[in-house]
Amino acid sequence: MNGRKISGILLACALLAAGTTSAFGQGFKQDAKTVGHGIGNGARDIGHGTAHVAKTVGHGTAHVAKSIGHGAADAGRGIAHGTREGWDATKHAVKQVFHKGD
Repeated sequence: MNGRKISGILLACALLAAGTTSAFGQGFKQDAKTVGHGIGNGARDIGHGTAHVAKTVGHGTAHVAKSIGHGAADAGRGIAHGTREGWDATKHAVKQVFHKGD
């Protein structure tokens, strides 16, 4: 073989190797891009699920707080009415003992 044939073969091998490497590089790049999209989509789905759970817990907490607040208000009114009735009974008993208001 002469130098010209060897140079041609080496050039052909170099071009083939460069084209093959480029094809493999593109495949890796596309695979990495696909994996990145999958990770992003999964993260978004997790974020949406977390937001849904947080809203549900928040609404449940608000409902419980309203229920407790209303229960406390009802208890306060009951205590106030009971206190008033107790005061009226005490006042009536004192008047009966001392004959005032006859």
